[in-house]
Amino acid sequence: MEGNQNYELDFKGKGSDFFGIIIVNWLLTIVTLGFYYPWAKAKQLQFMYSSTNLNGDSFSFHGTGKEMFKGFLKAILIFGVLYGVLILFVYLEMPFIGLFLFYVGFIAIFPLAIHGSYRYRMSRTSWRGIRFGYRGDRNEFIKLFFKWIGLTIITFGIYGPWMAMNMRNYLLGNVRFGDSEFKYNGDGGEYFILNLKGYLLTIVTLGIYGFWWQKDLFRYYVDNLSLRKGNEKINFTSTATGGDFFSLIAVNLLILIFTLGLGYAWVVTRTMGFVFSHVALDGNFDLDTLTQTEENYKDATGEDLSDFLDLDAVM
Repeated sequence: MEGNQNYELDFKGKGSDFFGIIIVNWLLTIVTLGFYYPWAKAKQLQFMYSSTNLNGDSFSFHGTGKEMFKGFLKAILIFGVLYGVLILFVYLEMPFIGLFLFYVGFIAIFPLAIHGSYRYRMSRTSWRGIRFGYRGDRNEFIKLFFKWIGLTIITFGIYGPWMAMNMRNYLLGNVRFGDSEFKYNGDGGEYFILNLKGYLLTIVTLGIYGFWWQKDLFRYYVDNLSLRKGNEKINFTSTATGGDFFSLIAVNLLILIFTLGLGYAWVVTRTMGFVFSHVALDGNFDLDTLTQTEENYKDATGEDLSDFLDLDAVM
C-alpha cells in the first residue's frame, strides 16, 4: 500500500468568461427558435469541465452539440407522443384515461433519462486522457426505480429519503474513472433524520438554521463518497460550515438582485468555486497509475430528457 498522496481540487472559471458564453448562447438560441440549445449546453459544459482542475490538470468534456441535437430531437419526439396521446383521449372525451396514460408515460421516462444521462455524461468526460464511465444496467435500474417510487407512494413519501440514498448509492457506485470505481455509502435512515432535524430547526429559528441544514446536506453528500482501486482509496470530505453557506447564498442573492439577474454567470462560477474549495481529498491512491478502461457512448437522448425533466439535482 502506497503512502498518503497529495490532491488539489479547484475551480478556476471566471464569471466574465462564462458571461460571454451565456450571452452568445442566449442570443443564438433565441434567433434559432431554440434549436441552438444543444450547442449552447455543450459549450457551457465544456467551460465548466475545463475550468475544474485536479492536481493542476483540467477535466475535459468531449460531448458535442451535434450529439446533443440528435438526443434533443428524440426527446422532443418522446414528449410529443405523450402529449399527442393526451390530446387524442381528450378529443375522444376520455380525459381521465388520457391523463392516466400521460402520467404513467411521464414517470416511466425518469429512469431512462437518469440512466441515459449518466451513461452519456460520464463517457464524454476525461482527465489526463483517462475517461469516466457508467456501468449501471438499464433494465436493473428501471426495476429498482419503480420499486423505490412504489414504496415512496404507499408510505406517503416517508420512504423518499431511502429512495434518494438508494438511487445515489446505485448511480455513483456504477461510475468508473479509468480502472478505479466510485463508492457511495448513504443511508436512508440517517438521511431521514438529517432532513427532519433540518426542517424542524429551520422552522423554529425562522429560517436561520436553513444555512446549517444546507451545510449538513452538503457534508453528507461529500463525506460518504470515495474513489477506490484495489487497496488504494481516496476519501472525500466537506470543510464547509453553516457560516460559509450563509455568506455564499447571501452574496449570490445580492448579486442577482442588484444586477437584475445579469450577474447569474458570477453566481454560478462563485458557487462552483465554493463547492470545490470546500471538498478535501485524502488517501493513498496514486492517480498516475490510472489506466484506460471505459468506452465512448454518443447517444445523448438521456441527457436531453433529463434537461426537460430538470433532473440536474440527481446528477
